[in-house]
Amino acid sequence: MLTSSLPVRQVSEFAADVRASLTKCGQRELPSKYLYDEVGSALFEAICVLPEYGLTRADARLLERHAGEIVGRLPSPIRVAELGSGSGKKTRWILEELSRRQKTYYYPIEISPSALAACAKELGQIDLVSIVGHEQPYLEGLRTVAEGRGEQDHLLVLFLGSTIGNFDRDAGEDFLWEMRAILRPGDALLLGTDLEKSVALQLQAYDDPAGVTAAFNLNLLARMNRELGADFDLSCFRHEARWNSAERRIEMHLRSNCRQTVQIPAANLRLMLDEDETIWTESSHKYKIEEIPGMAERAGFRCDAQWIDEEWPFAQNLLVAK
Repeated sequence: MLTSSLPVRQVSEFAADVRASLTKCGQRELPSKYLYDEVGSALFEAICVLPEYGLTRADARLLERHAGEIVGRLPSPIRVAELGSGSGKKTRWILEELSRRQKTYYYPIEISPSALAACAKELGQIDLVSIVGHEQPYLEGLRTVAEGRGEQDHLLVLFLGSTIGNFDRDAGEDFLWEMRAILRPGDALLLGTDLEKSVALQLQAYDDPAGVTAAFNLNLLARMNRELGADFDLSCFRHEARWNSAERRIEMHLRSNCRQTVQIPAANLRLMLDEDETIWTESSHKYKIEEIPGMAERAGFRCDAQWIDEEWPFAQNLLVAK
């Protein structure tokens, strides 16, 4: 029996995406955006504090150390939109710096209502910052924010963490192009990019000894059980992280421990999996610092500045719409 707290439209979209991804030829996949329900978002917050996962701390260090310089490069007045805000903890440094010079409107854009609630709780007490959350996909939410601003308002888009790395490289550039089409010349994008480092270090970050990342990955199957009426037996799958050297990315997979059949009623799907067959759930592409300005140029931006964390190689890149 299907039980779900999601609106019918969202269940239908989830089911359609699951069916399309799991029935494609070759490697079976699931869209990574569905990792982030209420449980998944909480597990990801736990991942971010694991000693093996240095990415989030590097992201936050750069924002804390360089918020003044970043804000100093921005025009006034400026509004802030964040794609995939999560709890908003890292964003505090930018908002506090902006609030010293102007009243600031901040628009977190998330498909997870629990993440939006956490963000409002985390940042709601900053003086002169007004928060208006948008429970929408990234580009849809950004378009809403851009269309609602005044003629004199500039826009800063925050795309932090390494979310751009979840896209294939060509798709990532296409996404930057789509963002650029929404923005006006002079608007800015602060883009977080995880840089290449030792393979062993990266694999440990995505397959921690405590098993938190494994729980995060397996929760996607549990979510399909809860919301789509599926009958995945989580004990018949195991989390796997692997390095794809040709594509320079970490891949997360769920490997089937046996030959099995799974029913997903809302997707009108009966899925047969072989032993050791995998479902690919997420990618995290890694970058070289020197390739980012060229990527920005091809997408209609110029790279105005870069800040690099040396402890965990990671970059904040300030891109300005041309």
